[in-house]
Amino acid sequence: MTKIVIVGGGAGGLELATKFGRTLGRKGRAEVTLVDRKASHLWKPLLHEVATGSLDEGVDAISYRAHAKNHSFEFQMGSLCDINREKKFITLAEIKDEHGDLIIPTRHIDYDYLILAIGSTSNDFNTPGVRENCIFLDSPEQAHRFRTEMNNQFLKLHAHPTQKTVDIAIVGAGATGVELSAELHNAVKELRSYGFGDLDSAKLNVNLVEAGERILPALPPRISSAAHSELTKLGVNVRTATMVTKADSEGLHTKDGDVIPAQIMVWAAGIKAPDFMKDIAGLETNRINQLVVKPTLQTTRDDDIFVIGDLASCEKADGGFVPPRAQAAHQMASHAFKNIVAKMRNQEMKPYVYKDHGSLVSLSNFSTVGSLMGNLTKGSMMVEGRIARVVYISLYRMHQIALHGVFKTALMMLVGRINRVLRPNLKLH
Repeated sequence: MTKIVIVGGGAGGLELATKFGRTLGRKGRAEVTLVDRKASHLWKPLLHEVATGSLDEGVDAISYRAHAKNHSFEFQMGSLCDINREKKFITLAEIKDEHGDLIIPTRHIDYDYLILAIGSTSNDFNTPGVRENCIFLDSPEQAHRFRTEMNNQFLKLHAHPTQKTVDIAIVGAGATGVELSAELHNAVKELRSYGFGDLDSAKLNVNLVEAGERILPALPPRISSAAHSELTKLGVNVRTATMVTKADSEGLHTKDGDVIPAQIMVWAAGIKAPDFMKDIAGLETNRINQLVVKPTLQTTRDDDIFVIGDLASCEKADGGFVPPRAQAAHQMASHAFKNIVAKMRNQEMKPYVYKDHGSLVSLSNFSTVGSLMGNLTKGSMMVEGRIARVVYISLYRMHQIALHGVFKTALMMLVGRINRVLRPNLKLH
């Protein structure tokens, strides 16, 4: 039986495992295994909402093991540490508990086709003090850390009248930085109704720091300008063309010699593939450790290894590279599925063509701005307000449909509506 192993249970990896399980695993035509170092999945674009408490990840997270049981694939918890291309197996590192006791020893998993979908981590560009003093919003654990520190600072402000503001600095004005800046002001608004009556936006000092000339550099200038205007109205101090050279206990130090004071610092200034991927198994990598792939999404040095999502360095036909977005991971998962099935049947594989369906940035409950159908119109169509918010949420619904189907997703939407009545608007614990 054909053995298909997928490493990484992010947006693309979990969708791909689900699709293979439903079609090949259920019919006994393939043995499908998903590997991830965590026990549950959370859609990465939601992390800023987890960080501020406006989303309860306990409700939205998906257990890999339960999902695997329901969709005819196997789940193995563990971290990839090596690939043996000659004998076609991967090695998973041993797992120990917090006391250092061994839980699961090192394991080997055989494969016929290997799909790497490990995703990305934050890139600190070796800036001094960043790793020690900043929070990287790239995992649920980091989001929890942010929420704990934020709640502690608000409690301090409430208990000590001498403290005037809570100072939060966010480096990187891409989607994560911009969305978090807005979500913080929503959190303050909500906290007022939970016993923090003396808290208002004036006591929240958010600095959004961007080295480039404008925020949201991946989006058209008019959308960037609209988002900049919305953030300024909320009270966010947007600082463009500001290079951070160091972070320490005082705050951020800039190239111009300024110090931006902050009790909480978030680094969201760029991504890279995990360091252990650099030249793994002799595969070709680029300067940020991404695996270089052919148009078919196969690695350049091994046709039985495919790469999708943020880990893939995939060149577009019109120049440039496929951007690290959830929509790209979704498209790549679907395309890799078709190509692997074609390869199993000795049919021709097709090149992946990235379709830009536009980009949307949610400014919490205040506004949503973005561009739609970038590949259909000359330039893009700008949308904002309620319509944009609906489309933004629909991107997550598409992910849920890919995992659960239409009926279960509809039930989840209904449960979400009920929870709005039953649960607090903010997760306070």
